[in-house]
Amino acid sequence: MRNLELKARDPDPDRSLERALALGAEDKGEITQRDTYFAGARGRLKLREQDAQGSALWDELIEYSRADSTDPRPSTYLRVPVADAPTLREALEAAYGTLVTVTKRRRLLLWEGVRIHLDEVEGLGSYIEFEALAEPGSDLSRERDKVERLRDELGVDDANLVATSYSDLVLGDGADASGASTGTAVVVDEASAEELLAAAERVMRTAHVRYSHFPVGAALRAPDGSIHVGSNVENASYPQSQCAETSAIGALVAAGHTKISEVAVVAALMDYCPPCGGCRQRLAEFADADTPVHLGRAGEGRRTTTVGELLPLAFEFEPHPPDAPPPG
Repeated sequence: MRNLELKARDPDPDRSLERALALGAEDKGEITQRDTYFAGARGRLKLREQDAQGSALWDELIEYSRADSTDPRPSTYLRVPVADAPTLREALEAAYGTLVTVTKRRRLLLWEGVRIHLDEVEGLGSYIEFEALAEPGSDLSRERDKVERLRDELGVDDANLVATSYSDLVLGDGADASGASTGTAVVVDEASAEELLAAAERVMRTAHVRYSHFPVGAALRAPDGSIHVGSNVENASYPQSQCAETSAIGALVAAGHTKISEVAVVAALMDYCPPCGGCRQRLAEFADADTPVHLGRAGEGRRTTTVGELLPLAFEFEPHPPDAPPPG
C-alpha cells in the first residue's frame, strides 16, 4: 500500500482542529498510541499498541519505507493486525532489539480520503500530519493536490515542516525544515558491522586500479543476511570506470535482491572513504534513509553514518503508470 505524507510542528492545535472541521473533515475522536520501533529490521518496523477510549481497535505491526523530506513524500507500508501485542513485542525485541518507543495522543480526522493527525507526542510537543491514501496505479498527483490544499487551508508554514519520523526526533536524529540533519543516532550491530568491513577489505584486494592506484572495496548486506561485494574497476577511458559500490550493487541484484540493509566501504589509502556523489544516489535507490554505512577497517576503528546522512535529498522517481495518459 502507498500514501503521500507531510508532517509539521503545530504551534496552535486548537486552530488546526477548527480549520479542519470548517473544511468539512470528519472528527473520529482521540486515540492513545504507543509505537515501539525495532532496531535491526528492514526499513522501519514498529509495533503499535492503541486505545481508542474503549472502542474496538486492533493493535498493529507496521512495516514502512519513506524518504526523509519536508516535501509531501510517498510511503509504502504493510499493516498487520495483532491479537497479542505484549508477546509479539517480546519476540521482536529478542530478534531485533528495541530502537525507541514513541507515545502520543492522536486526534484523527478524515477529509476526502486524507487522514489528518493532530498529535501530542510525549517529550516532543504538538504536531500535525497529513496522510493521503493512494489508489493502485496512481501517479500521486491527486493525492499531492489534496495534501497541498490542506497545508494551505490549515496554514502550515515552511518553518514548521519536519523531514523525519517521531522515532528519529526522540532519538535526537531529527531534521529541521530544510531537511538538514541535526545529529546522527545510528544503532549498530557490532558483529555485523565488523563482518561487513572485513568482507569489503577482502574484496578491495581484487580492485583493478592500474591508473589511480586507489583500491576500494564495498560490501552490501541484503535483508536475508547475505553479503554481496565489489571492488572498483578502472578503464583507460576514465568515464567507463566503475566504483566499488556500483560493482557490489550489481552483484546484489544478480543474486536476486533489490534491497540493501547495511553498507561497508574500505579504501587502502584512506582511513574513512565515503561513497562518491553518484554512488550515494545508487545506494539510495536500494536502501532506506536510515540504512547504516560503515567506513573504516575491521578491528581498526570505524565511522558509521547512514544513507540519508550522506545524501539528505536523494532523487526519487515515481514511474508513470503504463495505462495512464502521458503528462501534459
